[in-house]
Amino acid sequence: MTYRTNPNTHDKVSVLGYGMMRLPTKGQTEGGRQTGEEEVDQEMINRQIDYALAHGLNSFDTAPVYTKGQSERHTGIALARHPRHSYYIATKMSNFSVYNRKDSIALFENSLKQLQTSYIDYYLLHAIGGSNGEYPDAMDLFNARFIDNGVLDYLLQQKQKGVIRNLGFSYHGDIKVFDHALKMMDDGKVHWDFVQIELNYLDWHWANEINDANTDADYLYAELEKRGIPAVVMEPLLGGRLANMPYKLMKQLKEREPERSVASWAFRYAATRPGVLTVLSGMTYMEHLKDNLCSYCPLKPLTKDEMTFLEEEIARQIVDYKTIPCNDCKYCMPCPYGVDIPGVFVHYNKCLNESNVPKDVKDPEYDRMRRAFLVGYDRSVPKLRQADHCIGCGTCVSMCPQKIRIPRELHKISEYVEQLKRRL
Repeated sequence: MTYRTNPNTHDKVSVLGYGMMRLPTKGQTEGGRQTGEEEVDQEMINRQIDYALAHGLNSFDTAPVYTKGQSERHTGIALARHPRHSYYIATKMSNFSVYNRKDSIALFENSLKQLQTSYIDYYLLHAIGGSNGEYPDAMDLFNARFIDNGVLDYLLQQKQKGVIRNLGFSYHGDIKVFDHALKMMDDGKVHWDFVQIELNYLDWHWANEINDANTDADYLYAELEKRGIPAVVMEPLLGGRLANMPYKLMKQLKEREPERSVASWAFRYAATRPGVLTVLSGMTYMEHLKDNLCSYCPLKPLTKDEMTFLEEEIARQIVDYKTIPCNDCKYCMPCPYGVDIPGVFVHYNKCLNESNVPKDVKDPEYDRMRRAFLVGYDRSVPKLRQADHCIGCGTCVSMCPQKIRIPRELHKISEYVEQLKRRL
């Protein structure tokens, strides 16, 4: 395993971090997707964490809201079976719905309890930069969640006591909040020991092309680098989009390195820059863990030519496919009207990547592609949870880290499905 040294605490952190957002479950799946109703498989979590630790992975990232509120407890059970000094835990202040000081402190204390620990190695203000119906301005929501209620002051006190060893934040959304948080450090109000950002070769130069509400990763990384703040990387695969790519693009990567997986290119890209402390990957299955370990045991950094190839050639072609920038994070769920929002988007993107989105009835492949799209849609998303059940309430929009205009995209897909059914 390749390790990076935290300049603040001198922790030697594995460059591969274990993201505990999506845990393995028991039971069946619907069309290859977890229904979300299955029982979490604690035995499998134990096995995977044991395997990770045995192969040098020592960084684990969770949050109170992950896996419908179960992630911290199951992660704590698995890790508590090992010496506390053998791993680092990251968790978050996920006070998305209740902002007052009392409830936020209770959330922090519950994290300690669920994780069965007396201290947190890496604690984050969770997803700064977002907005919601109550606070449509992202800066107002940042202040409500962390400043006006004294929560940040409380966390700084916990850091002084050693209950928090490193304090940072994760960023999604409005760039003015990211810039403001860094200015707080410039002004001496707080010291950020690390910052978690989305970084991959698609987002490096093309995040704003995909969605004009997003900020390119090269800006985020540069701002951290000039302040000496270690970067923790999330979404190195963009929710799997950089692993499940169109065949034409996969072929280009395989031609360069036939023995390596397509995903390994994205993982190595994310870790090549020296300011990256660790790269988080949500490894639900043992095969994911084993493959990712191959990318980091040890890390073979990409060359300058390989980085440019990914940033300019492969990324540009991905943008041309016009996929919906959904990472399947499920922050938009549950939908009050039952729509499986990520399920719909995942199916649509999959069909785009496999060239199964027919545009013209005169295309000789139209009937084959039409059947593949419609049959696959019914198999992967139950009828009562499909896009046509979206009423456009907009509840989901403020929750989306990628700032996708979700109702608009769902309505477009619903109209497209209707066209396919009527063979228009």
